Amino acid sequence: MLQSRQITGCCPLDCQDTCSWVAHVENDRVVRLEGAKAHPITRGGLCAKVRDYQTRTYASDRLLYPLRRTGPKGSGHFERISWSQALSTIARRFQSTIDRHGAQALMPLNYLGSMGVVQRHALMRLFNALGATGFHGNLCGASGIALAEKGLPVGFDPEELVNSRLIVLWGANILTTCHHHWHFIKEARRRHAARIIYIDPRRTKTAEQCDQNIAVRPGTDAILAAGIARSMVEQGLANVDDARRVISDLDDYLQQINQWTPDKVSDVCGIEADVVSQLAYELGSARPAVIRSGVGPQQTLGGESYVRGLFALTVLGGHWHLPGGGFFIDACPVFHEERAANPSPSVPSPRSLDMTMLGLHLLDEALSPPIEGLMVWNMNPAVVLPDANVVRKGLSRESLFTVVLEHFMTDTARYADIILPSTTQLEHFDILGAWGHHYISVNHPALAPLGEAKSHGEVMRLLAREMRLSHPSLQSTDEEIAACALPAGIDLEDLKQAGWMKSSPQRWSPSTMQQKLSVTGTLNTPVQGSSGDMLQLLTPKSHHFLNSSFANMARHRKAQVKPLAEIHPSDALQRQMSHGQKVVLSNTRGKLEVTLCVTDKIRPGVISLSGKWWSEPDNPGPVGNLLTPSVWSDEGQPAYNDTFVHVEHAITQQTR
Repeated sequence: MLQSRQITGCCPLDCQDTCSWVAHVENDRVVRLEGAKAHPITRGGLCAKVRDYQTRTYASDRLLYPLRRTGPKGSGHFERISWSQALSTIARRFQSTIDRHGAQALMPLNYLGSMGVVQRHALMRLFNALGATGFHGNLCGASGIALAEKGLPVGFDPEELVNSRLIVLWGANILTTCHHHWHFIKEARRRHAARIIYIDPRRTKTAEQCDQNIAVRPGTDAILAAGIARSMVEQGLANVDDARRVISDLDDYLQQINQWTPDKVSDVCGIEADVVSQLAYELGSARPAVIRSGVGPQQTLGGESYVRGLFALTVLGGHWHLPGGGFFIDACPVFHEERAANPSPSVPSPRSLDMTMLGLHLLDEALSPPIEGLMVWNMNPAVVLPDANVVRKGLSRESLFTVVLEHFMTDTARYADIILPSTTQLEHFDILGAWGHHYISVNHPALAPLGEAKSHGEVMRLLAREMRLSHPSLQSTDEEIAACALPAGIDLEDLKQAGWMKSSPQRWSPSTMQQKLSVTGTLNTPVQGSSGDMLQLLTPKSHHFLNSSFANMARHRKAQVKPLAEIHPSDALQRQMSHGQKVVLSNTRGKLEVTLCVTDKIRPGVISLSGKWWSEPDNPGPVGNLLTPSVWSDEGQPAYNDTFVHVEHAITQQTR
């Protein structure tokens, strides 16, 4: 007899939508997923990435048992072992490291492969109890996050967007990265005939749906913002007196941007001078207007200047205090997920290292103590971190004992000494906040873990027991860990019943903290390539992968077709190259082979490789971060977009 049930859950991935879904289970097998129809953001739809998430759970190459390395690091050669053997090995190696070097020679590393409170933070309890090295930093959007931590308002409830009269999507490819936000943009257009302007070096899926596309030269966005602000003042469209209530050093800022005339901005940004003046007019005239920023434009050495510049535009235009107006990078509910990590007050605060500099830290001979034990989960640093060659060299250290919790044999997992099989979102309990709306969501397990996969909370408890650690926080259940993150007024049992609950913060007010705009250096002409024949490499998010997740899944790979490097016809003609041919991208850090896509959807001087593709043991593959430099903005944003490459015929490269 067919037994069917429906289980409410939510997507775990690093996306602003944080969708709620319903898993349809028949005879203890998930047969399909659908978006939760009643959820105010999801509204019944799931994206191209996760609409068949169950195929990830049931994939034939999924890791379901603990593994131990048998070959060289990076080779992918492993043998199956028991959980008892795996835990014993990890406990013994970790304890040996502590005895020889102290607990700070151990380091955890995780990111947003799962945004679940338990999957992300449970294991941090173990390392915090030990007094291990901590980590900080962000891979993308670090400039906005750092400034938000200093009080800069970077978002509001996205449901307010329906009130907007002008929406500027600045480096925000909404229909690929968080398509549910398009609901509110469409509604603003329907209600108020809102005009939608798109600013990006590429003409994306989102750009095709907008009223105007502006193909700015990548890395010059802060200059464009400065030019618009200057033009607003010059046209008498800026409310300078009101802006002084919000910006404490407004006069200094206005002096700083005074040099950026429309003609000068045109020369630097590669757009018409009239476009600058027109943008200033529209931002100064519409009420309210919103500037909706993506993370891509932050990924340069001038990321903080860009973020501050866009905030300044929304203040000078008088939009910041109006419903549906202001500056928007992200939006988060009141949620205390850091409490789930539960650091022990009895252990001194450990040192903290920047996660985005992992390779440099692992190779730093002056680091004392050195990192001798590493545990990685929810992250694929060998693909997603800058200058991936350095990361891989660090992970190859024979003295480094590495544990990876994973679903698949990723590039990073191949460097592990021990691999532990992790549950997927359909197999464990968790709760999630969001960075694109104000809802907290629950994830109920739809089926029992396959094979010997375990939740990260269970791994924490087992490993703590193996290491004979008695701190009470190390015995908490997954639900107890999750409950720590909930704000006052939201009960875990109520959340479990409801599926999601809204927890909105108060809108920002300058009465609590004025902002300073001119303290992040000067607005300089952006980084240029070292040679006139180099093109600027962009590595934007792809439509079917979520960072490096799904890059091994058959349906997703087929939909993404192949690693394609988009190049403008004029740049292809200059190099005597044609659509569909194999080319090599190279610089001093490495080289990779890709297929050329000649298109006028990208501006001249730029080449774009979408998606975080994986490599193979004997083939580096199209991993774009093998070419990115080890450089960071003042606040720690990896400058992925300050990458320049030669583009050459593959045959020419191979015969050298």
